[in-house]
Amino acid sequence: MDQQIFAPKPENALGPWDVAIIGSGPASLTAAVYTTRGAASTLILGGESWGGQLMLTTVVDNYPALPDIQGPELMQKMREHATRFGGEFLEKNVDAVDLEKIPFELTAGGQKYLARSVIIATGAETQWLGVPGEDKLRGRGVSSCAPCDAPFFKSKSVVVIGGGDSAMEEALVLTKYATTVTIVHRRSEFKASAAMQKKVFDLESAGKIKIIWDNQVVEFVGEQKLEKVKIKNVKSGKTSEMQIDGAFVAIGHVPSSEIFKGGVELDEKGYILLHDYTKTNIPGVFVAGDVHDYHYKQAVTAAGFGCMAGMDALKFLDEQK
Repeated sequence: MDQQIFAPKPENALGPWDVAIIGSGPASLTAAVYTTRGAASTLILGGESWGGQLMLTTVVDNYPALPDIQGPELMQKMREHATRFGGEFLEKNVDAVDLEKIPFELTAGGQKYLARSVIIATGAETQWLGVPGEDKLRGRGVSSCAPCDAPFFKSKSVVVIGGGDSAMEEALVLTKYATTVTIVHRRSEFKASAAMQKKVFDLESAGKIKIIWDNQVVEFVGEQKLEKVKIKNVKSGKTSEMQIDGAFVAIGHVPSSEIFKGGVELDEKGYILLHDYTKTNIPGVFVAGDVHDYHYKQAVTAAGFGCMAGMDALKFLDEQK
């Protein structure tokens, strides 16, 4: 992309900051720790609903050195750490970006902000079912991450909802912990890769996985925690109930990259493409976390990418000087 170097400052624009970070999950806040400790003025545009997916999580027991911490508490600690060395945190949604000129221009809440470099750490949103009880019981038996939550369901009964590779992976992880694992899929065949399907069918033959075809979950039921799910046969319309301890929704994620279309290179699913570690196709614009990482999707890996992006941004700024 061609860039206009040293573009005139727009009227009413604030800045420029050395670094503007878009997002407020582990990737964003870790990046801010590194940029602020590197003496770079840092603006964090965290969004009105800040903190990412961990704000919807209860106990987190796989983050190093913090084996028993609530998701929101972990994010609050990260936010405090990110602002400890001078990072400025704004709870505003970024509505538009102009990455064709330097300093880069970001618009949030009607205000323009300028930055010499940008780190995109907007994450990805879980695709939920949108059925009754889902919001209420999220984090209380309803989950979207088996590697995160499977240990909480040791010797219990769980269902996995979906038919793609993500659902197969969730089910395979859960068989190591749960007594019974049932996959509920609304079609009569999976869309997952042949290799993943074989693993699941082998475990079905061994009695470790059960598959319910042509059904969809229409409601999650429970007061303080998930107690059962209601499912509906898509062919007959018949509904039934399953007593269950946990449900894992695995119908995909959507990267939060819409506002970057047409500038930053994306893959066919909307994930930002990497160019040499955390660099994007635009010099001075970096990326970290689930908005590019569709494989691991863990808080600790997002934090690692945030570290890398922060260091790369500092190096870029030094080179510009």
